[in-house]
Amino acid sequence: MTGRARKVVIIGGGLSGLSAAFYVRKYYREAGIQPDIVLVEKDKLLGGKIETLHREGFVIEKGPDSFLARKTEMSDLAKELGIDQELVTTNPNAKKTYILQRGKLHPMPAGLVLGIPTELKPFLKSGLITFGGKLRAMMDFVIPPRRSTEDESLGELIERRLGTEVLENMTEPLLAGIYAGDMRKISLQATFPQFGEVERKYGSLIRGMTAGRKPAETHTGTKKSAFLTFRKGLQSLVQALIHDLHDVEQRTGTGVKSLHLLSGAGAGTAASAGGASPRYEVELDDGERLQADDVYVTVQNYAAAGLLRPHVDVSALDAVNYVSVANVVMAFAKKDIVTEYDGSGFLVPRKEGRNITACTWTSTKWLHTSPDDRVLLRCYVGRSGDEQNVGLPDEALAGLVHKDLKEIMDITADPLFTEITRLKHSMPQYPVGHPANIAGLRSELARKLPGVYAFGAGYDGIGMPDCIKHAKLTAESAAGSLRQQEPAAVPE
Repeated sequence: MTGRARKVVIIGGGLSGLSAAFYVRKYYREAGIQPDIVLVEKDKLLGGKIETLHREGFVIEKGPDSFLARKTEMSDLAKELGIDQELVTTNPNAKKTYILQRGKLHPMPAGLVLGIPTELKPFLKSGLITFGGKLRAMMDFVIPPRRSTEDESLGELIERRLGTEVLENMTEPLLAGIYAGDMRKISLQATFPQFGEVERKYGSLIRGMTAGRKPAETHTGTKKSAFLTFRKGLQSLVQALIHDLHDVEQRTGTGVKSLHLLSGAGAGTAASAGGASPRYEVELDDGERLQADDVYVTVQNYAAAGLLRPHVDVSALDAVNYVSVANVVMAFAKKDIVTEYDGSGFLVPRKEGRNITACTWTSTKWLHTSPDDRVLLRCYVGRSGDEQNVGLPDEALAGLVHKDLKEIMDITADPLFTEITRLKHSMPQYPVGHPANIAGLRSELARKLPGVYAFGAGYDGIGMPDCIKHAKLTAESAAGSLRQQEPAAVPE
């Protein structure tokens, strides 16, 4: 292929980095540029937190286990890679989700959106909220709305509109599985800005969410499902990306030590406008230096801050704390499970004081993950302010989880096997003001380090489709800017 050559270094080989490599290659080529891409990953394996284990007929996710179907970036990428036929939906007979309340599992009322009822009758009949708590929630219809667009915490909004019970008994456990966070500290604008818009427009969360309620399910073939995954596990996508990126130099087992701006290659120079001289050097841990015209930084915020600190204000990155969690997967013989459950799993409010924050009945939710005579359960440990158990030895951690399963689900049998995955510093916590902070960081990057881009789970959304979306948008925007510079860079 002919075209201007451009050296690109991508720092981080998780889903954001791999997606960046895929879309940089695509959009740069469409802009008439031939990218010479080097992807650098500190770990020995690519894929970040995505890791699938196949054991004894089970499909076990050690990291994330599925993605929201309505966020189509992941299924779109699967289609581009030719593996969309591997996508599978949840069991249509396992739609219920339970919440633990005073040691008993209660079905989550129909029509609940993060604790906001869009159907009043099921909410008012639910045993999750007391009579007084339900009356307080109904005050949402008459409490004057907050008109300010200034950011606040998600917990503040829910508590202000619907009361403390709804926040603690419904919203917090629902969000714990997504962010492992403290709802009173997590940014509304960075997570669910639409809730603030609903309050301002309708004067009531319940009224607004009911008026604008749309099905959360997405059609896939002849089935509907709110979540999707791959038949052989999420690692299918990672493997497909690695295979497709055969013309990208993939360096694993080496980290990046520092980023250097080359002398005379600052903002506004010929180099920064697409000239022949690379603007940056990326120094690896072993001392090797890679020259780059463009640098895509996709590592966690705290690692990115170390690289960018000499050049720009990184307080927006420093403000994002990361929580450590663990996934504890247990397999059982079906005959040893006393009660057959009809849902996808249960959530555990913080005030229940349990060791686990949630449990997915994986073999019920995803029928492809387990042999018919076996049961697979996946339990989550750790959240903001409650991370101490994550670092326990395997035997101790498994014992605590099994104790909770015995008391909640009456499982007395020993598991056939247990798989524990510790995801240290893996869950970014977006503070109040986060979107504005990140916008400020990116503005400064554009001025002082043109061609350096920063994105990933700690910036614009922690879901896998979010990571793909922002890798795609960033690559497309960069290629568009370079295309506009083409006449100046390559005169007729």
